[in-house]
Amino acid sequence: MIKNSGSLDKVKSEIKSLAAESLKITVNLGRNRFLEFTGKLEGVYPALFTVKPFDSDFKGKTAYSYAEYMCGRVRLKKAET
Repeated sequence: MIKNSGSLDKVKSEIKSLAAESLKITVNLGRNRFLEFTGKLEGVYPALFTVKPFDSDFKGKTAYSYAEYMCGRVRLKKAET
C-alpha cells in the first residue's frame, strides 16, 4: 500500500529536522517481517539518507531512499529516552 506523505522537499526537510535526535527505525521487509533498531541519522543526501545504528554488530542495510520513506517501507520515530 502506498501512502502519500506530501512533496519530496517536505519529506527531505522532515528528515533533516531529525538529524540530532536518537531514532527508532522500523523497516518493512515484506511478508509480515519487520526490522527494528535504534540509531542516529548520519547523512542526508539528494537521493537518500543514511542511518548509523547504535548496535555495532548490526548487519543490515543502513541507507534508504526517500521513496521508501514516502511509501511507508521505512518509518522513523524519535526514540524514547
